[in-house]
Amino acid sequence: MAETNAAMGQRLRELRLRRGLQQSEVARRLKISPAYLSLIEKGKRVVQLPLLFQALELYDVAVEDFMGSLGEHRVDEGLARLLDEPLLRSLNLSEEDLASISAEPRMVATITALFNLYKNTRSQLDHVTASIAQRERQADDDSVRFDYSPYDEVTDFLEQHDNWFEQLEERAQQFRRDCAFGRRVTSDDLERGLLDQVRVRVHRIPERANSSVIRVWNADERVLTVSDDLFEQRLKFQLAHTIALGLFDEEKLHEPILEGYSGQHSETRKLIKIHLANYFAGALLLPYPDFYREVTRTRYDVELLAQLFESSYETVAHRMCNLSDPRRRGAPMHFVRVDVAGNISKRYSGDGIRFPHQDGSCPKMAVHLAFLTPSVITKQYSAFPDGSTYFCFAKVVSEPQQGSLVKGTTHSIGLGTHADDAKHFAYADDLPFADPKKMAVPVGTTCRFCERTDCNMRSAPSYKFAFRVDEYTKKDNFFSPLVSGDPGVEVHKPARRKPTA
Repeated sequence: MAETNAAMGQRLRELRLRRGLQQSEVARRLKISPAYLSLIEKGKRVVQLPLLFQALELYDVAVEDFMGSLGEHRVDEGLARLLDEPLLRSLNLSEEDLASISAEPRMVATITALFNLYKNTRSQLDHVTASIAQRERQADDDSVRFDYSPYDEVTDFLEQHDNWFEQLEERAQQFRRDCAFGRRVTSDDLERGLLDQVRVRVHRIPERANSSVIRVWNADERVLTVSDDLFEQRLKFQLAHTIALGLFDEEKLHEPILEGYSGQHSETRKLIKIHLANYFAGALLLPYPDFYREVTRTRYDVELLAQLFESSYETVAHRMCNLSDPRRRGAPMHFVRVDVAGNISKRYSGDGIRFPHQDGSCPKMAVHLAFLTPSVITKQYSAFPDGSTYFCFAKVVSEPQQGSLVKGTTHSIGLGTHADDAKHFAYADDLPFADPKKMAVPVGTTCRFCERTDCNMRSAPSYKFAFRVDEYTKKDNFFSPLVSGDPGVEVHKPARRKPTA
């Protein structure tokens, strides 16, 4: 009954506004008070039939047409087009919300005007920020850049702490003891741990349909909703991550780590909390003492370790970058994850290797070349212009969706260490560093700052050189700079013609 009253009231309000009538004028003609009419239009009063007939006669609407329109949600066409914008789609407005807004023509006009103003302003701001960022990249200094993102802040925070958080390691070990976990932890083990130790009940959804949401935790009701179509390894990590969030909220484990930290971006603290929960999940699934022993015994064989602990390649790769306990320290390593387009989605430099903040990385690095041979480990020594050399190896990992890799995800996971530490890695056994000059692949950080003058894979000119075009000289790559050391560069110049009389 209440829904019917609301629908009738809203429809009467729409009819009144479309005819441009004020509430007081309609109330006067219907011989009721404006306050009573307002309650009817809000659905808080039942409209009596005689009064309804009078109102419909005033609005020149047949009773049959009025009753047939009650089930319809009328949305202004302009507003409907506007709500297709990505920003407004995130507001999760219901059909009832849209119909309610559409009943207010002035509100629709105001929302449309403000959003168009926002889009124009944002477009101008994007051009300004891109220009500032480009000038700062050309300056090539060490100051904090204008395009320094929250993700850059998180990476720098982790590197400042050597990606080592002892209090999280100890709490993860205590949780394992309380739950009597063995080396290989299953999703059922973690689900029981969630219920017994964190008082969180797991509710599984049969399938995700068109949604990409895989996990939602309702902290008030202590219910974790998780997709049931996740692979076991990924499901385990999400359960372990939720255990961390529950302990963070109850025991404030993360707060001492973040004490005194003030980032440039407001989102950074939450991102760090998410990473710390991931760190805890890794410590829970791959306990430091046991994992360190196996890493040393297998000589950093990521694939073998993934089998021993029944974990994913990427989780093991992440965890190997956490071995910074002063008492049992692993080899300093770097980690990078890229997609097929070359975009870096994760990066960590524990060995000092330089990764770009925004621009694409060097296509000659192993993490990119791995896509050429996705079924095998890609290995190489990478030599940077400053003389530093790293042993790098990478593997392509995929997670199909509905039997399709295109619908799923495909990444290349790159790992590496100093060339001097390569002897600790099983992957380097068939690639001994006998002749650095012949074996090392010349690489750079990013084309825009690379000092190499003869790279045949450049995708852009370097800011470190003047961009000169000589139509008489051709290098094997158009963006390679012409320098005085290039053979014949000074010779091939067009002769000047003498002016004719």
